[in-house]
Amino acid sequence: MNFIQRGRKRPYERFGDSGGLIDSHCHLDLEPLNSVFQHIVQEATAAGVQGFVVPGVHPDGWSGISAIAAETPRIMPAYGIHPMHAGCANDQVIDRLLELAAQGVAVGETGLDPAYQVPMELQERAFREQLRVAGTYGLPVLIHCRRAFQRVAQILREERADRLGGIMHAFSGSVEMAREFIRLGFAISISGTVTWNNAVKPLRVARELPLEHLVLETDAPDMTPERYRGGFNRPAWITETALRVAEVRGISLEDVARMTTGNVRRILRLGSISA
Repeated sequence: MNFIQRGRKRPYERFGDSGGLIDSHCHLDLEPLNSVFQHIVQEATAAGVQGFVVPGVHPDGWSGISAIAAETPRIMPAYGIHPMHAGCANDQVIDRLLELAAQGVAVGETGLDPAYQVPMELQERAFREQLRVAGTYGLPVLIHCRRAFQRVAQILREERADRLGGIMHAFSGSVEMAREFIRLGFAISISGTVTWNNAVKPLRVARELPLEHLVLETDAPDMTPERYRGGFNRPAWITETALRVAEVRGISLEDVARMTTGNVRRILRLGSISA
């Protein structure tokens, strides 16, 4: 397909400069969260969460994301194909993504993950196609990556994704690799793994990287913080991650919230209007 530059509206410029946290990656459209959706959003709001980025993982779920975003203005949708579903990224699906992407704040989640039984050539093809969709609208990208960091960085350079930027979701790599993605214009997302008793790399990343390049997420219903492990994760528990980051850096929770929320707003190019 041919990728052309198109104009786009920014319907998700929702957030002012008030305090609070943004969950930069949570799957509110998926079970078990979706069946208790209103409760989950209310609980998170009471915990100080002001916004939710909900990324797509499969084309079958895109309409559900659109529906909850229409129902709740503080939900910011992103549309994409997870590497575990890369095999479905045919021309028809990519054309559909091209039409839908303009309604979101980012493209994703997309990327590479050799842990899944999907040939890497299919994953790479789907990844490149989605980077090109993002390029069509100048959208940032939400990247899923495990054990393929060098290859992801290479593809980002080849596809000139440094002009788009985005977020390295639930980053599990080294500080050195994180710095490479920062040079490519990507923020590094800290998840509930930083609270786990056996955390090593996430703690180093949270402690050593400049705070202006960090964002927070839950990846709910996955990656439940240590205190609640055994249950499904939810956006309200992003406070556990924020508290741990504050602790390892020796700063206040308010500073963590202010900086990481500002970083999400900058990376996703969100405007200043009230929720």
